[in-house]
Amino acid sequence: MEPIVLLEDNHCLALNKPAGMPTQGDESGALSLVDWAREDLRIRHAKPGNVFVGLVHRLDRPVSGVVLLGKTSKGASRLSEQFRSGTVEKVYWAIVEGTPGEDQGTWTDRLVKDERSNVVRLGAGGKDAELSFRVLDRWRGRSWLEIRPISGRSHQIRVQLSSRGLPIVGDLKYGARSRVPASDGGHRLGLHARSLRFRHPTRPEAVLVVAPVPSDWPGPSS
Repeated sequence: MEPIVLLEDNHCLALNKPAGMPTQGDESGALSLVDWAREDLRIRHAKPGNVFVGLVHRLDRPVSGVVLLGKTSKGASRLSEQFRSGTVEKVYWAIVEGTPGEDQGTWTDRLVKDERSNVVRLGAGGKDAELSFRVLDRWRGRSWLEIRPISGRSHQIRVQLSSRGLPIVGDLKYGARSRVPASDGGHRLGLHARSLRFRHPTRPEAVLVVAPVPSDWPGPSS
């Protein structure tokens, strides 16, 4: 499964990343979203030489959904600043094992990351992490949640859900019992970056990008 272009103009490129594709190059050597985008732009626009693609945020490899890239250095810089300042509105869909005791709410924790193992846990000395959630549906011991992270910590959604006995399906790293196959033959999480709302880097307008769920998504597609 290849990325799908959701939005493109002179400064912005939004893609629907498939689960299993790294956002940027890593030690696996697998084709990354950034490299795919660079080659796709080169071919579609017949661009000679190097093509600029600026990475302004990331999704974990087994997560699908919308990733925003900058097509110019000005666009990338201004978009990056919006992510750093927390003004980008992010919405995720998650399929979890179990069900919350409430239909909606806000959770605040402190998270600590072990850089060597790339595992995040709750800890008093960590950084603040906050998200709001809303239950969209429940069935057969699972729940479909809409998640709005207020902060942007590494593995935040995965850890805050798991710590409350609600691991994301397929997330064996954080306590899930179920595996979920991805379209590339690997595995994926029941986590999808559904939408981003941001300020256009060069025009005074808000932009909303919504990513449809892919065929390997383990939940409803509404």
